[in-house]
Formats: sequence, structure tokens, C-alpha cells
Amino acid sequence: MQLTLNEKTILITGGTGSFGNELLQLLKDTDVREIRIFSRDELKQEEMRVRLNNPKVKFYIGDVRDRSSVDQVMEGVDLAFHAAALKQVPSCEFFPMQAVLTNIVGSHNIVESAIAHRVKSLVCLSTDKAVFPVNAMGMSKGMMEKVATAAARRLGSGDTVISSVRYGNVMYSRGSVIPLFVNQIKQGKALTVTDPEMTRFLLSLRSAIDLVLFAFEHAGQGDLFIRKAPACTVADLAQALKNLFRSEVPIQVIGTRHAEKRYETLATAGEIAKSEDMGEYLRVTMDDRDLNYAKYFTEGSQEESRLDDYHSDNTERLTVAEVEALLLTLPAIHQELATWQAR
Repeated sequence: MQLTLNEKTILITGGTGSFGNELLQLLKDTDVREIRIFSRDELKQEEMRVRLNNPKVKFYIGDVRDRSSVDQVMEGVDLAFHAAALKQVPSCEFFPMQAVLTNIVGSHNIVESAIAHRVKSLVCLSTDKAVFPVNAMGMSKGMMEKVATAAARRLGSGDTVISSVRYGNVMYSRGSVIPLFVNQIKQGKALTVTDPEMTRFLLSLRSAIDLVLFAFEHAGQGDLFIRKAPACTVADLAQALKNLFRSEVPIQVIGTRHAEKRYETLATAGEIAKSEDMGEYLRVTMDDRDLNYAKYFTEGSQEESRLDDYHSDNTERLTVAEVEALLLTLPAIHQELATWQAR
């Protein structure tokens, strides 16, 4: 569908997080009618309200787990971006039911409320950890994708288009390893690396925003959009930051955290087999078969067996110098470097 924000009311769940802040910065100067920030963090909402002082931005205290508060904020919304989630792997491991309640039940509330209020487009944010999940966070986000797809399959060509996006690690997002390494460098402490050979996708926050806007513009019912991305080892990332800050702090290997993967997967071979390559993105259409499996038994494809999963060990691998160049595209890194050099 054609991307138009003119006079639209837009909802961002989890709007005080890294993603919500960046999307808000992009949208606030457009011709949207209203931007609704929905979260349960009243302090961050107040800080955002004071900082922005923008009448277009409205703040709603609530929780995706509470359907009544979701229904309240969804009334009159045209476009919704669902970013609210529990995202930290270790905390979800220790409190898996909290991940279930927020990432699965909460997402179900968002999806069903969007349908009930005839929201034109709902984009749900997922993660590479949802593919072949080994931890509670990934499992719950994988189930979020299934909840969204099941609703889209049920709707068919209904009033609400439901799609999902999946991307790898967002650089310098809250709780990510880059700000941790920067703080350790500034304090003269060793950089704590879990596994030097562990690989991770690298994506800027703006690239993640572009993916969501791309999905909004191009989504058909039940589509999943995947952002292609390069990767690097954790050791090379640490070395790149040491080089940028001209730091000689050592690297200390501390071992993997609870339920960490050695590499992350963005798309399975099966998804790739039925995907459309759209340049920087892959579009995976939903499986729209019904439960009458017998009529499909002659169908199938040998193509999947000839394909590999798309993961951080077989994507483009960045050198240390290339990681440095990518880091320098981040405004937060420039701010940190300016502060460091002025000390």
C-alpha cells in the first residue's frame, strides 16, 4: 500500500524505548495528526514529554498485558507499530513467564485490539533470536510472530493488514554490548567478552526504522520482512571500539551468558525458499493453507534442501576497519568520542 502519513494517528507501543524514541524523532516533524506513546514507564514518558514539548505527541500510561488499556489507546488509530517487549535474554531466562505475558499475551492483545478498532496497518517487531530459539526471549518472540500470522491468516483481506519485521542486533540500543564496552573503556576496565568468536549481525537503529516503514508501505496480509545485515565477531567489535577510543584496556573472556547462541539466524532455509528478494530486504509471505492437509500432500519443493539458513556466520563478515567505519555512522559514538577526547 502507498505510504502516507498525512493526518494519520500513529501508535507506538513501548514508545519510550530505543526504537520508539528514534521513530518518534522521524515522525514528529511530518504531517501526521497525532503520535501516541504507549508504555508503563511514567518517568520516561514525563522526561520525553518535557524534552519534546510537542502537541502532536500524546502519552498513554498502560501495559500491553492489560487489554482495557490497549483498547483505550487503540481507539482512532490508523497505523500501529508494536515495539513493546521484554528483550533481555538473561532476565527472560530467569523470569520466563514474564516474557510469556508481555511478548505473547501482550502481543495478542495488541493484534486483537487493532483488528477490533480497524487499524489500517499493524507492524510487529521481532528479532533474529526468534529463529531456532534456544532462550525464553527468542521463544516468546517467535510465538509473537505466530500470533500475528495466525490473526492475518484468519482475517484474509480484512480491514487490518498485519505484518512482522525481523532484524538483528541494533547497535547502541539500550542494554546492548556497545554502550557496555564504551563505559568499560571510559572507566579503564577490561572489556568483558563472552565468546570472542561469537558472531552477531550489526544494524543501525535508523536501518531498523527504515525496515518498519518499508513494511508499512509494502506489506500484504501476513508478510514477514527481514533486513539483510553484515556481521562481525564480538572480539572484532571490541577491538574496533578500542581503536576508535585509542584505548589499551585488555579484553577479558568471561564465558557465554545464559542461553546465548554462538551465532544468530535471520531466516531459515524454508523461509528463504519462499521469499522475495527486495534488495536490502526479504519478504516472506505467510503460509495461507488451511487445516485440510490431505489436499496439499502432493505439493512440495526440493528447493529448500539446496539452501542454507541465513545467519551471522555466513553473511557478509566485516573486518575490524569496516566495523570502525560502521560505528562512526552512529551519532552516539560521535558524542562519546567528543566527550572522551575533551577530557
